[in-house]
Amino acid sequence: MSREPIIRIHDLGVRYDSTIALEHVDLEIYADDFVGIIGPNGGGKSTLVKAIMGIVPHSGSIEYSDKLLRGKKPHIGYLPQISSFDKEFPISVREVVMSGLQAERGLWQRYGASDRKRVDETLERASLAELRDRAIGELSGGQLQRVMLCRAIISEPKLLVLDEPTNFVDNRFENELYNLLHHLSEHMAIVMVSHDIGTISSVVRSIVCVNRHVHRHDSNIITEEQLRNYNCPIQLISHGNIPHTILGNHEECPHCHK
Repeated sequence: MSREPIIRIHDLGVRYDSTIALEHVDLEIYADDFVGIIGPNGGGKSTLVKAIMGIVPHSGSIEYSDKLLRGKKPHIGYLPQISSFDKEFPISVREVVMSGLQAERGLWQRYGASDRKRVDETLERASLAELRDRAIGELSGGQLQRVMLCRAIISEPKLLVLDEPTNFVDNRFENELYNLLHHLSEHMAIVMVSHDIGTISSVVRSIVCVNRHVHRHDSNIITEEQLRNYNCPIQLISHGNIPHTILGNHEECPHCHK
């Protein structure tokens, strides 16, 4: 049985003034996907997820399936690269996560006991329950990132989009974050931008290479051949006897046919 995509992108293009960020992008995202987006700096990784979120204007089309829509808008959890929260603002961890229900509840509707229970359960999943009443200004970078992730998933989206989620996170919190994402991927599709290609290959199930053009590989194995195929100036370093797959050339990719 063929899978139906929850997002279908066709001939997407994004420009910033005279600079072409993305062009002729075709991509499909499925309900059981855990996709890692990799590519060089300035290649268009963040632009791609911002287009999916409707944050940047674009040409071409992005279609959302009925499974992804809540009303007329796509229901997507989003963890941006840089948090818009002011750490000096006097707000608690619980209140930050609760604000993720705002689109669902409305701006002026009061939150009830069931909402507070939902927040507490989400914080428990992220090992943050003991911090629920702490001011966000007292949190470490890793703790704040997990709080923002809880805010992104509290409304139980069908798709979670993360842009460099391990920025400003130490190794211990990075491992905890990836473990949490692994469990979340059993219930929702995940699209994650990352520069850490060595780690991401052990977490995701598919790889999308972005360097103005986009190429999807339904494998989590990254090889030097793959990076060379899409002209990505990244050195791949590994240790030990790691199984590997040589992926075929991208069709109609000028970098693969030089």
